[in-house]
Amino acid sequence: MHDLIIRGGTVYDGFGGSGITADVAVAEGRVAAIGTDLGPARECIAADGLAVTPGFVDPHTHSDIVPFMSDPQPFKLLQGVTTEIVGNCGYTCAPTHPDHSAEIAAEMEYVFPRFTDYLDAVDAAGPTNHLAALVGHNTLRIAVAGFEQKLPPGGLERMCELADEAFAAGAVGWSSGLEYVPGAYAARDELIALARVARRWGATYATHMRNEGEGVLAAVDEAIAVAQAAGVRLQVSHCKASGHAAHGAAPRLLARIIQARLSGVDVLGDMYPYEACSTGLVAVLPTIASEGGESKLLERLTDPQERQRLRRIAEDPVEFVGAGLWREIRPDDLTVTQHADQAVAGRTLADIAGGRDPWESLCDLILADPAAGTVLHVMRADDVETFMQSPLISIGSDNDVPAGLVHPRTYGTFPRFLGTYVRGRQIVSLGEAVRKMTSATASQFGLADRGWLGRGAAADICVFDPAVVDHAGDYSRPETPPVGMHWVLLEGLPVIRDGQFTGERRGRLLRAGMREPAVGTC
Repeated sequence: MHDLIIRGGTVYDGFGGSGITADVAVAEGRVAAIGTDLGPARECIAADGLAVTPGFVDPHTHSDIVPFMSDPQPFKLLQGVTTEIVGNCGYTCAPTHPDHSAEIAAEMEYVFPRFTDYLDAVDAAGPTNHLAALVGHNTLRIAVAGFEQKLPPGGLERMCELADEAFAAGAVGWSSGLEYVPGAYAARDELIALARVARRWGATYATHMRNEGEGVLAAVDEAIAVAQAAGVRLQVSHCKASGHAAHGAAPRLLARIIQARLSGVDVLGDMYPYEACSTGLVAVLPTIASEGGESKLLERLTDPQERQRLRRIAEDPVEFVGAGLWREIRPDDLTVTQHADQAVAGRTLADIAGGRDPWESLCDLILADPAAGTVLHVMRADDVETFMQSPLISIGSDNDVPAGLVHPRTYGTFPRFLGTYVRGRQIVSLGEAVRKMTSATASQFGLADRGWLGRGAAADICVFDPAVVDHAGDYSRPETPPVGMHWVLLEGLPVIRDGQFTGERRGRLLRAGMREPAVGTC
């Protein structure tokens, strides 16, 4: 007898084809059969008129510390996401050195000396959905050099050793955040050295590129060159053409990715279905502002001459790398979302500045709260849809921790894609949409038994109404629950029943399989 059968739904296997009407039987956490007349089961789910798909796999998340929250957090399960890749944009909770752990704590809140300690802690806490983890380049660099531009003697070798330990512990890849410090200080050779460590473990390189605005084409060329030199899989994070000067660049960026694939580089990308991004407010400043850490940043912002020097760098029409995001925005494009002064949260920089110089207001905001967050309305609809139509680009949320006024992508990325873009604008077929949310990501990060439906696959399954699924949340009410997701199973166990979270932490940490690295050195 099967543990559970989902009866009469339209089944999409996750590989891009049309759905078929069939039953799905589950036993011992795996898909046992797909077809008709599959026999009896202890529980049956009626799925007539509903889509039955693999659980969605989110390639780009910042849920690293969500398992440590006191209550279970179903914000991803309610979207159909059963597995998240954490550790993106170069920042992770581990590994840390005692001399620099405070810098990581300021960014991540929780810190652990070894990567295996972080993974063990997630296991012990019990995630609400499955997680697989990347190790972050920024964190590796801080462990050996803090926020200094130059690595100490032997620093790169030590970074490679720490990365090697992370892969041995179960990291599925490594990430960079090259628009952020101290990752922005890394030369290409440093990235290639780390990528070669990943190659020995069969791990993936996920990059928040050095520039996503005017310099985006040079940035993707660099990412491809790193992957090519190391022979490593490459995931280009949250593909975008950011800022008014870059609008219309999506076809050219995709052409670079296509050409790289034709030359043998295993490169794919991901995106979120919104025209605004979200990041720390300090990212609007040139990266040099943060050299030496937060105390040095505050010293610079206190000095009027330093403010003007940083402004000249930020406004330099030639300087793309390290210039920050100031040239990509106008004051009414920037909305403060998180700040120690609650009176400014939810307001634009233009509104906050009033009649003052917006640059001075920006510096004052960061001086008052260096950890402040922002949403930046910097993308154009045609670029978003161009990326979305490409078979090389999957769907990822880039979510924040689910607390406070955050970007609505945290609560609604996957339902919004299905509702607004697939059903409403018919950007891609439903079968292709499912592939973009499942197998396209799972295979890129080595999750061989996730992201598809077939005998032997892990029974991470979604059952949703394609005629209803959507998210009505916006930038003022991001936490609005999505609609249309009826059932979600984690390894055969229902965690969303009739649209309601069961309250259980049924997820687990998915470590990369036990492997021996190929022979090689940093």
